[in-house]
Amino acid sequence: MSTTEKGTLSINTENIFPIIKKFLYSDQEIFLRELVSNAVDATSKLTQLANQGEFSQDIGDTKITVSINEALKTITISDRGIGMTGDEVKKYINQIAFSGATEFIEKFKDADAHKQIIGHFGLGFYSAFMVAKKVEIYTLSYKEGAEAIRWECDGSTEFEITPHVKQERGTEVVIHLMDDCLEFLEKNKIDTMLKKYCKFLPVEIEFNGKVINNPKPLWTKPPIDLKDEDYTQFYKELYPFAEEPLFWIHLNVDYPFNLTGVLYFPRMKKDFSTSQEKIQLYSRQVFITDEVKDIVPEFLTLLRGVIDSPDIPLNVSRSYLQADSNVKKIHTYITKKVGDKLVELSNKNREEFEKKWKDIGLFVKYGMVTDEKFQEKLKDSLLIEDVNEKFYTLKEAQESFGTNQLDKDGNFVILYTNDSEKQHSYIQNAIKQGFTVIKMDSPIDNHFMNHFEMKLEKINWKRVDADILEKLIPKNEERHSVLSTSEEEKIKELFKKVINNNSVTIHLEGMSPEFFPAVITLPEFFRRMKDMSLMMDRSGSKNMPDMFDLSINTNHSVISKILKTETEEEQINIVSQVYDLALLSQNMLLGEKLTAFMERSIKII
Repeated sequence: MSTTEKGTLSINTENIFPIIKKFLYSDQEIFLRELVSNAVDATSKLTQLANQGEFSQDIGDTKITVSINEALKTITISDRGIGMTGDEVKKYINQIAFSGATEFIEKFKDADAHKQIIGHFGLGFYSAFMVAKKVEIYTLSYKEGAEAIRWECDGSTEFEITPHVKQERGTEVVIHLMDDCLEFLEKNKIDTMLKKYCKFLPVEIEFNGKVINNPKPLWTKPPIDLKDEDYTQFYKELYPFAEEPLFWIHLNVDYPFNLTGVLYFPRMKKDFSTSQEKIQLYSRQVFITDEVKDIVPEFLTLLRGVIDSPDIPLNVSRSYLQADSNVKKIHTYITKKVGDKLVELSNKNREEFEKKWKDIGLFVKYGMVTDEKFQEKLKDSLLIEDVNEKFYTLKEAQESFGTNQLDKDGNFVILYTNDSEKQHSYIQNAIKQGFTVIKMDSPIDNHFMNHFEMKLEKINWKRVDADILEKLIPKNEERHSVLSTSEEEKIKELFKKVINNNSVTIHLEGMSPEFFPAVITLPEFFRRMKDMSLMMDRSGSKNMPDMFDLSINTNHSVISKILKTETEEEQINIVSQVYDLALLSQNMLLGEKLTAFMERSIKII
């Protein structure tokens, strides 16, 4: 090209750039990812041509360079890829991309801005105008006899193409920053952006004299060539400050969709606190996002690692994403792979699986509650742990606990604790009577128990302090009270006088003489409602609600002693002591009542 050419871009609107900014991109940083990705594409195409014998010259150094010129207020992205001829610039920059942008915007103009996921590849060059007042392209095609050209556009619909002197093939994109975007001249900011979006691009990228990326990340390599230390080292590369993972799954499928990646099982926390260590989504090694809940089932977002797939639509509304057939297949595939891995671990080495359960139990339960196929796959591998740290599958529990924990209607009752310290006395009483108590203390256990009671017939979960044992696992046998009807009535009246609270329901029960003289219980239904309420509103009160049951053990010697005591004052003292001990066992004795209990205890001593 020997002359200057001016023209008007082939578009259908005069304000294409504001529309591009509004609809295609929600984050200014995207411009750097898109331009570097274009440079990588140009370089990869050259390598492909050379491999096919269509480019016989020495490829040489294919490193991509990103540089800043503070004086000129520019950012330059340079590559030694295939470059472009003048005709190609007209075709790909002036016509196709802009008409594609117009078509895209027309299609998705009604979509909410917050539903846009990322910029649309192929239109990525124009993301430069999010930060640029002017963009220049200097390019020389790899083709023999090609002439270098310069293209310039100031963000309007006008462009200019002129001849240029350039010795090496490839393309330079020069961004002249707008005055309100000069933050992108800071080296640390560009370095951070490159490491975020371009950390694993397949061509070396140099900035500030250093190569900032790993062109051959672990997930691009065959699993057979990798050792355990390779996986743990890559995990540290992804999450430098995280603990070592428990184990991992290498994903690699090319039909009916293309997907690679590595998913790691981290050491789980006891809650669902937000973590910075999320699954990262890539497309051909370009970082897209770490918000992947629309790509994988929600419970799998507790995992860590990388998913790379060119088959996930990248710039559409979420409703379209969720309906996309490839996304659904990927969803199903990843869930199956994770389930298969857990079942394999369970069957292969039960002892190791039990060691890992403390970390993965929360994840497995969450998955079983939210995903029916995952539940079906894992139902025989699910573990429950008793207070003595022995593990059982549900089937093993039913076989081990035997008929002792079957009630009169044939229901298998699993006694559990969500706080083995607070409920220690109840647990010990149950163990003394030959029952097994399971630990259920994760934040999802309420939902988990409710879910399984609906799914599995004849299995009930009851907290060990929800009632007296005789009522938690009712049998046909009756335990008789040693007190007469009149004596029981006298005891009830004394407790009513001491408690003086209509919210407390008093029951007289003929329990084991070895159990406490009185216990406070909260029925299982109300207790679960309270725990769920606390989970949803952690600022709520952690005390027992006002309404609860007080069960008096009429077969305990202390209760009989009350009736033998001569004065009502002494009777009231003993009743007060028994009631306060019941409150104390549930951490409900506070303030003045606790002080009065201590003073009374000293007098008794």
